[in-house]
Amino acid sequence: MSPSITSQYLARYRRLGTGGQPTDLLPLTGAQRRFVLARSLDAAGRPDVVPMFFAFPRGTVDTARLRAAACHLAALHPALRARPGVVRGTPVLRPAAPDVPLELLGCGPGEDVHTALRRALAAWAAEGPPMRLYLAQGGPAAGEEVLAVVLDHAACDGQSLARIVKELGTAYRDGRGPADVSTSAATTELAAYRETVLLQLDAEHRAAAPDALAYWGERLRAAGESAPLPRPGAVAAGALPTGAAEALLPCPDGGAPFPSLLVACRAAAGALFGAGAVSPLGYPWGGRPAGAPPVLGCFLNTVVFPAATGAGPFPPEATSEVTPDATAEAWWDDLDRADTPFDEVVHAARSAGAPWSGRLDGMLTVDDVRRRPPLCLGGVEGREVHVDGRRIPAPFAFSVTQGPGLRLRMAWDRAVLDDRTAEEAFAAFRGALSSPVPA
Repeated sequence: MSPSITSQYLARYRRLGTGGQPTDLLPLTGAQRRFVLARSLDAAGRPDVVPMFFAFPRGTVDTARLRAAACHLAALHPALRARPGVVRGTPVLRPAAPDVPLELLGCGPGEDVHTALRRALAAWAAEGPPMRLYLAQGGPAAGEEVLAVVLDHAACDGQSLARIVKELGTAYRDGRGPADVSTSAATTELAAYRETVLLQLDAEHRAAAPDALAYWGERLRAAGESAPLPRPGAVAAGALPTGAAEALLPCPDGGAPFPSLLVACRAAAGALFGAGAVSPLGYPWGGRPAGAPPVLGCFLNTVVFPAATGAGPFPPEATSEVTPDATAEAWWDDLDRADTPFDEVVHAARSAGAPWSGRLDGMLTVDDVRRRPPLCLGGVEGREVHVDGRRIPAPFAFSVTQGPGLRLRMAWDRAVLDDRTAEEAFAAFRGALSSPVPA
């Protein structure tokens, strides 16, 4: 049996600590390696970033105090100050000095703060700190300012976001800065981070066992990208690069069952690509390994869902997935193997004959605002807002926010999908959620 991708990566990483090479380099999890790979494949070398936007009454934010608080977090948590890089062909994280820049954004004539924030995120430099702050003021909503807390996705996951919001507010309230993090505390946290990543890599190695790879090979044997490549000149001058649609539905008790969201994604894929496609869609899933220290960082894997859109030229086993009951059952089987790293899954699928390069047609993310505390600065709670029109890491992306209601959002790349077809796909997604699916 040939060694797994994860074991090969670990062997290369461990060799970096020999022969006089630096030993402070940190390894990457499979999820982090995927983000670094996606960044290398992007024509502009841009990372996938995760922004959170909070509106405050104008004049609330003390910028010096906020930047000091953010640098306090970066001094304590390695993931918020380390930079991704490649050493001797091996992707790693390089620890760096804590630095969280804060940029003040003004609005030009006829602009609003959302426009200013979109412009700033589009200009995100690939090299630089993984956590950055932007404060936009002015425009029509002159009574408000919007703070963006933005992270390189290789530095955070869903569990991390809630903790970052809470700790940032606490450090701001207490007037803490990077000098308040002792050398011993920073050293302890660095050791805990390294331990957690190594535990995660061990779990990923075990999750890449032959039976798991055989499962994913068969599961994805018919999958292949259906979304067309970007069309030069498809986006009209002055138009936003991405389109967006949004709807609010009643939220079921306990939230929407995840299989129902996958059924809705399959309906959307059918509207986009027609019957007969088996479209690879990704969603984040996972958590910390058993016994791992509770460090900040990105340890969520991207799980692939083959969205079979109806009768067509794919193997018989794929057609069973188009019923809601079978979708729920297959999802539970997927979760038993959800730790298999994305790169291992792609290799298994291709080895099984899948016509799939590893690109995803779409993404699904789910957030529960009831579990995320509001950002509180100076005793004032920020109102979390959404900024449309930003670049997305796939041809389309669905986000579902569960709270008092079920907020559905779809964004699409206008260089890939036209607005009319995307809006039909959103209508199919929304319509599918009116039919309950077994949990």
